[in-house]
Formats: sequence, structure tokens, C-alpha cells
Amino acid sequence: MTLAFRPAPPVTLAIAGSPARFPVHRVYCVGRNYADHAAEMGGDARREPPFFFMKPADALTQAGLFPYPAASADVHHEVELVVALGDGAEIFGYAVGIDMTRRDRQAEARKQGRPWDVAKGFDHSAPISEIHPATEIMRHGTITLDVNGVRRQSADVAQMIWPVDGIITELRTLFALQPGDLIFTGTPAGVGAVKRGDTMVAAISGIATLTVAVL
Repeated sequence: MTLAFRPAPPVTLAIAGSPARFPVHRVYCVGRNYADHAAEMGGDARREPPFFFMKPADALTQAGLFPYPAASADVHHEVELVVALGDGAEIFGYAVGIDMTRRDRQAEARKQGRPWDVAKGFDHSAPISEIHPATEIMRHGTITLDVNGVRRQSADVAQMIWPVDGIITELRTLFALQPGDLIFTGTPAGVGAVKRGDTMVAAISGIATLTVAVL
């Protein structure tokens, strides 16, 4: 096979304690998976089937930097537990991620009934830590996000409306999950805007701490 031009390099992530890297296939995201966040966004906090959206794999970044995107003036942080799938599309490990969201663009899309791609899938919109290998279902763990040393988000992953295994089961009804898939599992309440010069510190107990500077 001859290619018309050189393809982009594959997207890979660092794995804690290993020289090997995690090759990324797809990035799935769960919307409104904490009741308090659903309520703060004006949604229904009752347990309903989860809904999903996606980010491109090359939106992931482990550089510790978030360049503030052009054409937006209201960009929010959303700290999330990330599930990484390995061989057989079984759990390979976990990471802490931040689903950066152009909230102004998302509001426009909702009002006009348009997709969220511009609001969710822009460049550098998915800062993520190293992947911490683990095969068991994670059911508990403190999840937090601070901005400039001030706590903005704090919860426990046990508060997710749909737990890790439930999310995976639902996704399997919609997609053929593959090794290398990542699942951002939703964010608790307390999402808010960031500005250039801010520093975000996201953490999940027993998993990782992720520090990201907003440029």
C-alpha cells in the first residue's frame, strides 16, 4: 500500500511504572453522570440511560498545558475518572482527565439543536494523567479539582449515576469497543470557567494527580 502523504503519528499515552505506552483508539465521554452536576446544568438528576459524545484522540494531551482556545470566551473545567480498555476491551487501568468545554459554544449548539463537536472536541480539550494499571471495577475514590489552590469540585466516584461497569455495558450496546478505547465517565458539580494564567490541579485518590497550566 502506498500512502499519498505521511500519516499523523499514533496517539499514545504514558503508563505509570512502565516504559510501554498506551495506544489510543477512541475517546468516549458520558454526559451528566453525577446528579449534582445534572442539576447545576439544568438537567434531570433522575437515573436515566446515559448519553454519550466523543472527542478525537488527538484532543488528548499529557503536556500539562492547556492553550486557551480561540473563538470562545467561556471555557470550563470538568474533572473526570477515565477508564482505559486493553486486550479484549477489558479494563486496563484508570486516569484522571479534564473534559475542557467551550461553554458558550455548547450553549449556542443546544439552543440551535446542533452537535457539540466545537464545544467538546477542540484541540487540547482533554488533558489526562498517566494511566494507572488496574483491572478491578473502581467503585469508590475521592475526585477533586482546584483552580489556583481553591477547591472547585469535590465528590466521590461512588456518586456516579452509572458506575464503571454499567457505562461499559451500555457502550457495548452502541459500539464495538476496542483495545485502546478511553471512557471519560462524567463530572461532579462545581464546573466553572478558567482564564489564562490559571493552574488546575485534578486528582483522584489512588489513581493520579494532574496539574495543568492555562496558557
